[in-house]
Amino acid sequence: MGDPIWQWSAVRTAAAIREGEISAEAVAEAHLERMRLANPAVNAVVVDMSEEALAAARATDRARARGEPPDALAGVPVTIKENVDFEGRPNLNGVAANGGLVAPAHAPVVANLLDAGATCIGLTNTPEFSMRAHTDNPLHGETKNPWDASITCGGSSGGAGAATALGIGCIGHGNDIGGSLRWPAHCNGLATIRPTQGRVPAFNASAPSERTMMAQMMSTQGPMAREVADVRLGLSVMARRDARDPFWVPAPLEGPELPKRAIIAKVPDEMEADPRVMEIVRGAADRLSDAGWAVEERALPDVPGLFRLWADVLINEMDVSAGAAMLSVGSEDFAEVWGAYKAFSRELDLRGFVAACAERITRQRAWMALLEERPVILTPCSLQPTWAPGADLGGPETVRRLFADHLTFISIFNLLGLPTAAAPAGLLDGAPVGVQLTAARFREDVALAAAEAVEDGVLCRALWAREGV
Repeated sequence: MGDPIWQWSAVRTAAAIREGEISAEAVAEAHLERMRLANPAVNAVVVDMSEEALAAARATDRARARGEPPDALAGVPVTIKENVDFEGRPNLNGVAANGGLVAPAHAPVVANLLDAGATCIGLTNTPEFSMRAHTDNPLHGETKNPWDASITCGGSSGGAGAATALGIGCIGHGNDIGGSLRWPAHCNGLATIRPTQGRVPAFNASAPSERTMMAQMMSTQGPMAREVADVRLGLSVMARRDARDPFWVPAPLEGPELPKRAIIAKVPDEMEADPRVMEIVRGAADRLSDAGWAVEERALPDVPGLFRLWADVLINEMDVSAGAAMLSVGSEDFAEVWGAYKAFSRELDLRGFVAACAERITRQRAWMALLEERPVILTPCSLQPTWAPGADLGGPETVRRLFADHLTFISIFNLLGLPTAAAPAGLLDGAPVGVQLTAARFREDVALAAAEAVEDGVLCRALWAREGV
């Protein structure tokens, strides 16, 4: 009988529909049934789009019957994070007060997915303003980690991560300004990529004002999937041109071949890493070596300083532009977390903010030079086992430690603007552990090739094998 349809990869699903082995409607029905069975336990999908999905799938089948050539994702089920514009629906972003922000048109990433034939089966949960590393909000409630309810599903794309891990959709859309794709990918045993800014077009017409500059420079849209090949397919569609984003760059998705030389990062002395996590990271480095890469362990330039700069620039800019507005409608939990973010970032005056933005360019130049020598850098996603849901409500010092000690290697790549893939590398006490593969600007192909070499198969099969999952 083979694997259930909902377990198929996006690549396999697209090929089966394209070659007439299965109808798009049958695929949609399989994923919708999976959603009905698996979602109630985790609360990952918060807007059920079953009717729209079946209508879209039938339209795909009619087009194929007419002999129309299918696009890359024809009939492939996907989910969309509920913080980008979906035409005719409010862009809630985890906040009930955003109910009036009705999207007049699809965001570019949504339009690209649907134009490529994808079937959207639902919208996924996100924390308030997509600003927590755990997915919970007063509007929809908490999303559980399907592997273990005692650990977080991550954030802010935690709904996408939990849904994709369970087989609810082949590809989950998410976005990332400080780790919101890679952290939930790590927590849920998935692959993803934080693309170079400018690779995937972004714009929300429902937003009352434009995003500020550093937020635009650090935030990216991207795909989450159970294996790297599906991430590559999703990225190829998401990256299509949209004239509404002036930062979009028509860079090729494949570049010239580079030498297979990589760095595995040494953990800075002032940061503590769990040896069991690092054993999994070293195992990923061994797989990279087995795939023909020359891997050298090396200290990276001032990782703690990069984290401080990311926090200073981003939190100061967000506080000036939106802090009061968010606090006016956010929950007590949001206010507590936002206060903790402000506590671990340094308050900057205008002169200090301008200097910090200039320092960012200096840092980027140094890392680009490093990547000229060694085209891939392998780092942990987290230095410690995945923390409990709501751990970020433990006060400013706890939050500082969770970000500055556990997740430093995630947030720095938003500051640097480098494409960073995440791949599932193994299990620790039954919970997933991921690693990151970073390449030079617009070399997502290099990062994904390295990620494909280190990924630990379809890790989620271990989840599906559990009774009742």
